[in-house]
Amino acid sequence: MKFETKAIHVGEEPNLQPGGSGDVAHPIHLATTFAREKVDHPTGGYEYIRSGNPTRNALEARFAALENGRYGLAFSSGLAAETTIFLSLLQAGDHVVAFDDLYGGSRRLLEKVFRKNFSVDVSFVDARDPAIVEKAITGKTRLIWLETPTNPLLKLCDIKTISAMGRQRGIPVAVDNTFMSSYFQQPLALGADIVLHSTTKYMNGHSDSLGGAVVLNDESLYEKIKFTQNSAGAVLAPFDSFLVLRGLKTLAVRMKQHQENALYIAQYLEKHSRVRKVNYPGLSGHPQHDLARSQASGFGGMLSFELDGDIKQAKIFVESTRFFALAESLGGVESLIEVPSLMTHASVPPEDRRKIGLSDSLIRLSVGIENRQDLLEDLENAFGKI
Repeated sequence: MKFETKAIHVGEEPNLQPGGSGDVAHPIHLATTFAREKVDHPTGGYEYIRSGNPTRNALEARFAALENGRYGLAFSSGLAAETTIFLSLLQAGDHVVAFDDLYGGSRRLLEKVFRKNFSVDVSFVDARDPAIVEKAITGKTRLIWLETPTNPLLKLCDIKTISAMGRQRGIPVAVDNTFMSSYFQQPLALGADIVLHSTTKYMNGHSDSLGGAVVLNDESLYEKIKFTQNSAGAVLAPFDSFLVLRGLKTLAVRMKQHQENALYIAQYLEKHSRVRKVNYPGLSGHPQHDLARSQASGFGGMLSFELDGDIKQAKIFVESTRFFALAESLGGVESLIEVPSLMTHASVPPEDRRKIGLSDSLIRLSVGIENRQDLLEDLENAFGKI
C-alpha cells in the first residue's frame, strides 16, 4: 500500500468473519478491563486497558505503517512519549547529546527533570554540523536526541550521517518528526532508531486531541519502551486514539495544503520590508535547503520570521491577526501565531535563547489550510498595526 492508502486502511480493516460487525470505522473500546473464560487465557490477549486496548492497538499499527516501522506505541502526550523513552534508556550518570534548538518543553524535561532529579548529563549542541555532534559524544553517551526541522528556528541536521555515527558506537538516535509528519519525512529509512511525534499536532490535525507516538524497528528497544509504557501508564485513551485514527485519514491531503500555503506565505515575508529573516526550508535561500530536499519529500507547514522591530512590536503584531489565532501548539487545520520568547520557549533562559539565535522579535507561524490570500491579507493587516 502507498502512504495515502495506509493512512486510511491500516488498523481499520472491517472484520467480516462470522460474528464480526464489519465496522468500516474502528469502534471506540471504552472497557477498562476484559473478561476471560480461563485464568491463564486472556480473551483476544486483552487484560487491562493500560496494557492494551483494541482502539489504541489499531492506532499503533497505523503509526508503524506510516513510518515504515515494525512497532508503534501511543502515549498520552508527546512529552509522555519522551519521558518514557528517557526512563527506558537512561540511568543516573548517563549522557545525552541533543540539538541546541529544541522545543522548549523537551529542553525543560531534559534539564529540569532528568538532569536535576536523575543526574543525567546533557550536551546541547549545534547539530547542523555532524562533526560537532561527534565531538560531544563521550563514553557515557547513551542517546542522541534530534529535531529536524527544529522548533522554532527550522534548523536541520543530517539524519543519515548522525544515525550512522550513533550506530557505529551503539548509541540510539531518536528523531522528533513532529514538524514534518510521517508524510514528508521518514527518519527510520535514513537510519534513525526511534521516531517520535506529538500527535497533538499534524498527525491528529484538528487541535482536539493530546497525544504522542513512538515508532521503531529494533525489537529490544521496543520491548524496553513498551515495558515502561505499561509500567508508568502514560497511555493514550480510547477516545483520543479514535480521534487520531480519524485525523490520519486526511494527513496526506492536509500536509500538501499546509506546505502550499506555507511556501506562499514564506515568499511573501521574504520580500517584506519589515522582516529581517525568514526561516523556512522550502525557500531556496535557506542555508540547508539542499539537505531538506535530500532527506524529505517536502518542507511542511511551519515557519518563523524575525520582525524588524522590538518585542513590543512583536506583541502588537501577533495580537492583531484574525485568522492566525494567537495560541501555542501547531499542526492543526487552522493557522496559529505566537512569540516563542514569551510563549513556547519562555522556559528557556534568555542567554540560551540568544546563543541559539532565538531573538525576542521572532514570530512562529503554523500555517493552516485556509485560503492563502485570506492568510496573506491577515498578516498584511498586522504589519499595518506596527
